[in-house]
Amino acid sequence: MSTTSSEVLAFPNIRAIVRDNGTAEVVVAGNSRIVPAGESLQDLRNNALALVVGEAQTLNRPVRAQIEDPEGHGELIVHPDNRIESVSYEVRPARRRAEASEPAPETVAPAVIETVPAPAPEPVAVPAEPAVAAVAAVDRRPWPPNPVTLDTTPAPAVATEEAPPTRRSLKETSFLVGAPVLEPATQGWRGALTRLGFRMDPSAEELSAREDIRTVSQHWPGPRTIAVVNRKGGANKTPTVVMLSAILARYSGAATVAWDNNESQGTLGWRTEKGAHDRSVLDLIDSSTELLSPSTNAAEIAKFVHHQTADKFDVLRSDENEEGDHEVTAEEVDIAHRVLTRYYRLVIMDSGNTARAANWRRMIDHTNQLVVPVTAIEDRAEAARLTLQTLESRGGHDAELARNAVVIVSESTDAKRAMSGDALKRAKDEAQRIADGFEPFVRAVVRIPYDPALVNGPIRYEALQPATQRAWLAAAAAVAKGF
Repeated sequence: MSTTSSEVLAFPNIRAIVRDNGTAEVVVAGNSRIVPAGESLQDLRNNALALVVGEAQTLNRPVRAQIEDPEGHGELIVHPDNRIESVSYEVRPARRRAEASEPAPETVAPAVIETVPAPAPEPVAVPAEPAVAAVAAVDRRPWPPNPVTLDTTPAPAVATEEAPPTRRSLKETSFLVGAPVLEPATQGWRGALTRLGFRMDPSAEELSAREDIRTVSQHWPGPRTIAVVNRKGGANKTPTVVMLSAILARYSGAATVAWDNNESQGTLGWRTEKGAHDRSVLDLIDSSTELLSPSTNAAEIAKFVHHQTADKFDVLRSDENEEGDHEVTAEEVDIAHRVLTRYYRLVIMDSGNTARAANWRRMIDHTNQLVVPVTAIEDRAEAARLTLQTLESRGGHDAELARNAVVIVSESTDAKRAMSGDALKRAKDEAQRIADGFEPFVRAVVRIPYDPALVNGPIRYEALQPATQRAWLAAAAAVAKGF
């Protein structure tokens, strides 16, 4: 079926621009998209047209595209099924073969291309000075079209019966424009001017923060498990679990639980808000049959977890019985994980310091994303390195987790307490040295500035300084990219 330019909607405005320096872009409703490079000018044209075809497929209808390249400019009609029709194409004067002394050829009105297969035309004589003429029928990449030269001998007029107009289907059009709208600035002096009525575009820093928020706000199919590990105590494992849980729960809205998978007694319960009961992971395991029953209401899980009212995630505590001697087994990790992934989309696991423990190793079996926190102190960094080395040496799933790990480096608290300018600089330099050391071996490394709100007592996201909140947002985005 042929399409005339008047039948194709003029929006969104699409321009395909190919430059003689080997670059190209496709601009859709004012938004520029860089075209992948090619080995030739025609490769660039093909790559640009592929982007326009994608836009037609998104809109599920033909679109018009203005084209421009070093040889000329014109207009195409691009269909979702990859058919492309040339409406017009005008060669740049500098590339015409006509002599300057000769009169310019008459401009021939561009013809609409009929894409219904037709027999090949008989060859015709090529005059000395070809005129810009109607373009032959094509079904792929007619950019630029090869002009068909015409015999200048007048042909007798042939009466043709005009086809009756047909009504188009509403399925072939849309009034929606897919281009996203850039919201005005909300932060800094740009945000202040926007609130005063002067619309300002966001800064690069604000755009970066928006992208991180978009990353952590996404939903993914099925539950995900994050393991936070380091064989050395005092490496910031528990604060890391709390902060990742708070940010991912706040922004994604996904049901999130922080699980203290210490083999005996951990500290996650000490750094978070306590609920109206004393139940722990052992109570959840004992009630697993009931909790896994199809008839059990989703709200029943609240009997075993401790909700964080401000940060919107739950905590499953480890056993806090001072007289108890039970250590969680690998089979019990399986049971608890099966229960939690029924009620939560995101499980973030704190861990003990023994990589040989059965519950530690089984945690790794269930892990989708590994996070290795480290404070900027040599022995903590060395313990983190040995943790990753142990996993890598085991091969398979464990080695893949190590290679895809996110390392989070926090500045030393001891140097901050000194409040000395030299001590602060040394702390920052040491954090950077450790971060640089891990970078070649893992997927991402994120640095976190010192913040007194993370040192003692319950941890709350809102209690952090803005720079610390921003750094943890970047860390959570790096983690979420691994989902």
